[in-house]
Amino acid sequence: MIIISILSLLLSNAVNSRRDISILYNRIAMLILIYCILNDIASLTVVTKGIGLHGGLLLITNLTQIFHIFLFIVSILILTLTSFYPRKVWVSEYSSLKDLVLNKFVYYNTKIINKMGEQFKIIEYPLILLFIITGAIFLMSTNDLVSIFLAIELQSYGLYILSTIYRNSELSTTGGLMYFLLGGLSSCFILLGTGLIYANSGSTSLDGLYIITSISDISSTDLWYKPYYINLSLVIFTIGFLFKVSAAPFHFWSPDVYDAIPTIVTTFVALIAKVSIFILLLQLVYYTNNSFTEMSWTFILLLSSLFSLIVGTVVGLTQFRIKRLFAYSTISHVGFMLLVLGISSVESTQALIFYLTQYIISNLNAFMILIAIGFSLYYYTSENKEHEELMDKNNSPIQLINQLKGYYYINPLLALSLAITIFSFAGIPPLIGFFGKQMVISAALDKGLIFLSFIAITTSVIGGVYYLGIIKEMFFSLPDYKVNTLLENLVLKGNVLNNNKTVIKNVNFKYNNIVISSPLAFVISNITLIILLFIFMNQEWLSMGTILVQILFNG
Repeated sequence: MIIISILSLLLSNAVNSRRDISILYNRIAMLILIYCILNDIASLTVVTKGIGLHGGLLLITNLTQIFHIFLFIVSILILTLTSFYPRKVWVSEYSSLKDLVLNKFVYYNTKIINKMGEQFKIIEYPLILLFIITGAIFLMSTNDLVSIFLAIELQSYGLYILSTIYRNSELSTTGGLMYFLLGGLSSCFILLGTGLIYANSGSTSLDGLYIITSISDISSTDLWYKPYYINLSLVIFTIGFLFKVSAAPFHFWSPDVYDAIPTIVTTFVALIAKVSIFILLLQLVYYTNNSFTEMSWTFILLLSSLFSLIVGTVVGLTQFRIKRLFAYSTISHVGFMLLVLGISSVESTQALIFYLTQYIISNLNAFMILIAIGFSLYYYTSENKEHEELMDKNNSPIQLINQLKGYYYINPLLALSLAITIFSFAGIPPLIGFFGKQMVISAALDKGLIFLSFIAITTSVIGGVYYLGIIKEMFFSLPDYKVNTLLENLVLKGNVLNNNKTVIKNVNFKYNNIVISSPLAFVISNITLIILLFIFMNQEWLSMGTILVQILFNG
């Protein structure tokens, strides 16, 4: 379905000369993904213990299908940023339900709704998104070393192109180029690991690898492969993936790339790669972990987890640019996920599934609120010269933490939403992030990893410092912003039309009637409510994790 859609979009992009109808392509991509969700839900009951496809190249299980659906939902939410204009005019007299349904409000100003924004001129954007999603779907469902490499490259190349898609932005091109060069280096590690595994075992199929690792405790001298050799190959193979998810000590590209590329693109780059790679590693660890009597290859995951927790927290304390801070926050969260990934017990796998889903949802909300804040400052000017001189200001309006100074006095609801999301990152109860961290630390203590659990708790507490710094700026300072003097006394005009396009009444409105558009507000408010009220509606979510783990461990 996705591949047919990609071909159709390719053809329509090729014959289209107008770049300003990109918004329609984004909406088509949303419809495609909704169809894919329905398709996956329909086949959920068919797949129980797993179905191998294409001669064992792909393996579809309930676990991968649930995460396919999750990936589609996250992609649809990210597409709302480019499928609808970010601002609208809201006049209370015209806003009764009858008016909204029967009449249309027209106001002639493309600047208000940001019609000429760069993100609405890129018709290739949804097409590249579909390529990345296809790569991610294949990567989760793959069962062969060859298809792993092809899927990770399909996903990665799309992300490199996406990072540099704003052609006029020097920063974005720099960030994308850095991502491309270092991503290419990580692919070399994956390829080297693949080559070594194949040279030693004679098979590219993961099934073959799983069979070999399950019999490797036989102490025989005439085996044609060497268990420690497979261990080493898997370590090199995994280093490539740790690069891709920006786990320390392979994290150095992510703060620079996150900061350089436009915020709308950062949202996608920061989230999608994490889901697919963690689900692939989850299956790889599960099938090979308990095999080697000597040091297992999963020690590298625990080692990387230790570094990620420390680096993500300590270096994050010195940041004053908000997307760099989010990048270090991500590294710290990746440390938590690697901690449970390296354990591979029933409880830890359940913790990983839960932590991954809540982290992706919270991070998505944080980035969307950041973008919405940028759009909401449309009629304000800053008295701070530093804010006015920022590079690439159109594509990433909010770059510094002190740009949020006193934002609570400008838009209390958005400020509260961001505060709730940030408290969830810090793991403050009863928000969803607290339960994720609690499950991770509980699984680590059950396995006897007391030192790592201690580090995880300590870094969580220290990490609270830089999260509270953002809260302090928003709620306890007065804003640097004042209303633009040109707009202050300006009266704007609009018309209310009926279905026959005849004018019913003329409407005058002022600058304070310009608000964030409904789709963006709807997504942000719903995700914020999920984060806030998780404690009252946790049953289905936790049950799903339990069922998936039972299927995996008993299958």
